[in-house]
Amino acid sequence: MTDLATAIADGHAAIIRPKISFEFFPPKTEEMDRTLWASIERLAPLEPSFVSVTYGAGGSTRERTHATIARILKETALLPAAHLTCVGASRHEIDEVVDRYHEVGVRHIVALRGDPPGGIGTPYYTHAEGYQSSPELIAGIKKRHPDIEVSVSAYPEKHPESRDFDADIDMLEAKVDAGATRAITQVFFDNDLYFRYLDRVRARGITIPIVPGIMPMHNFKQARGFVTRAGTTVPDWLAEKFDGLDDDPETRKLVAATVAAGQVQKLAKHGVDTFHFYTMNRADLVFAISHLLGIRPKSANKAAA
Repeated sequence: MTDLATAIADGHAAIIRPKISFEFFPPKTEEMDRTLWASIERLAPLEPSFVSVTYGAGGSTRERTHATIARILKETALLPAAHLTCVGASRHEIDEVVDRYHEVGVRHIVALRGDPPGGIGTPYYTHAEGYQSSPELIAGIKKRHPDIEVSVSAYPEKHPESRDFDADIDMLEAKVDAGATRAITQVFFDNDLYFRYLDRVRARGITIPIVPGIMPMHNFKQARGFVTRAGTTVPDWLAEKFDGLDDDPETRKLVAATVAAGQVQKLAKHGVDTFHFYTMNRADLVFAISHLLGIRPKSANKAAA
């Protein structure tokens, strides 16, 4: 049992501070921009290990992602991680993006294959002169800038396009061999799926951290459609908890916070000490869940003392 698990079992969860990180997406409008930066300001005092910013299908948000990353570096003390995919650009173009990030101070990239240009469920293809897989992309990043840390994706229910779990873990192994040092999981709602996946990964000799990705379901119907297309199973028990709440956003928020908090606390009791939150650019639920994990802003800790 880890120190965190021991502390929680003994009723002293606040003594051991889990590591947390947050994912944001680049805003499309002025209103979304205000929401994003209000969320960043709210969550920054929790001192996450890093914050990641997503990269749209086919590189569609490339400039907005870069602008968001640059502003985080300029206006906050947070460490940003830039998402990058293989889709929609040549190697030369992607290398230029990596160089630009390195020039402004980014030292962490989340390297992904990317969704098919036509959306999930359509045929996947990359640029004829581009990186053809995430291991190729990782190797390209590390060759140009060895000081950039690379995180990758992992799939407790396997990637929808993987033949089976062996093939899926073959791909994770190839990412590690190319230079990845952390994997962040796709959303899952059954913790047993995570632990069974972790057993498979460790049995292969893969030792990098496999960080659980947690998504509070602010808008259940919308989120369910998104995660199921990406291969995540939404259990009946979870759907039932949101039944009848389509027109009651405040109660949905309470239910979403309760479900996600319960999930992370159960993971913590079993020794998990690192969590990555898919914030959907909203701070309230993630802040509350972090609070329940014993994570407080420094000012709050000083006041309590």
